[in-house]
Amino acid sequence: MIDKLFYKTLLKKAFSDPVHITFWDGETVEYGEGEPLFHLRFHDVIPKGDLLQDPTMTFGEAYMDGIIEVEGDLKEAVASMYRSQEGFLGNSKFTSKLLKKISNTTKRSKENISFHYDIGNDFYKLWLDDTMTYSCAYFRTPEDSLKTAQQNKVAHILKKLNLQKGHRLLDIGCGWGELMITAAKRYGVKATGITLSEEQYAQIQKRIKKEQLTDVVEVQLMDYRELKKQEFDRIVSVGMLEHVGKDHLLDYFQTVRELLTDGGLSVLHSITSPQEGATNAWIDKYIFPGGYVPSWSELVNHISENHFHLIDYENLRRHYARTLEIWADNFENALEEIKKTKDERFIRMWRLYLNACSASFQTGNIDLSQFIFTKGINNSIPWTREYMYSNQQPSV
Repeated sequence: MIDKLFYKTLLKKAFSDPVHITFWDGETVEYGEGEPLFHLRFHDVIPKGDLLQDPTMTFGEAYMDGIIEVEGDLKEAVASMYRSQEGFLGNSKFTSKLLKKISNTTKRSKENISFHYDIGNDFYKLWLDDTMTYSCAYFRTPEDSLKTAQQNKVAHILKKLNLQKGHRLLDIGCGWGELMITAAKRYGVKATGITLSEEQYAQIQKRIKKEQLTDVVEVQLMDYRELKKQEFDRIVSVGMLEHVGKDHLLDYFQTVRELLTDGGLSVLHSITSPQEGATNAWIDKYIFPGGYVPSWSELVNHISENHFHLIDYENLRRHYARTLEIWADNFENALEEIKKTKDERFIRMWRLYLNACSASFQTGNIDLSQFIFTKGINNSIPWTREYMYSNQQPSV
């Protein structure tokens, strides 16, 4: 006999907002005061043991398999679960921060990156903006289009780098190349990008040739730890550090130190956790294998321990919530094309991923951090932050 009381007890405080829940036998219960904002439907029983062992993984897989349906705004439903301090997503006693020890060797790292980024350029083109930028955008106004916000982000980071003509720029985890190509064209720098994604690598090479930038921009298919005996005036990394893994954060900062010139400057743009670092079993299995979200305090410690000078920090949490919200909408608008190559389980998986991540940023479960640090003393940086926000364009 199924112990429905267990499920009712678990779900009673799972949401911070009023909710209707319909169980597999047709019974509907209402929790919370006021008009329900969501309706959660169970089409089958979820094993009790699985829920006790890992509720996040179990609910994620149940949604992917259609065992659970959410009527209402999926992002807001997940956000409501995060906001409930007594629910299984909002209460740390129900989740494990460090689920397993993973060593991201160079071989494993390439496999992990390929798992996510080599799904296909055509897939990402369906819901990213024209710049193919797959990281947190920067909204100068809430009305900015996604493309405008991504161009804002690139411009914002390039200003933080305080680039000068002739500088050598390294982009670790360069994505589809928008940042380094813009840097070369706008600031007259010589840019090198590295990626582990074969799809990205091939696309960037085509773009470099098309824009006739082969003399100032290059891309290499390699792990950041394999780059040796070179020096760069500036190093930037956007949305890459989350793939490094806890055990290799030191490797990353040591590599940056080895590659930066004396007085050189680095901008690090990364998802961070407000307190201790975290992994997520469902994300690790289905979306980003080998991923680890470091706490911002971990990163500050690494910056300090590697004798860098931290000169600026900015939190863009709300910007990533909005970015993911737009991606999720674009994904839904492209469903007819996506269905031509992806099955229903894949679609439900990505729908949950995009909406749950947006909810996580919205509720402050995770942050987006930008750090600026230098190797040694750099007294050429402007005295105030005005240069980061000026609309003045450089003359090359």
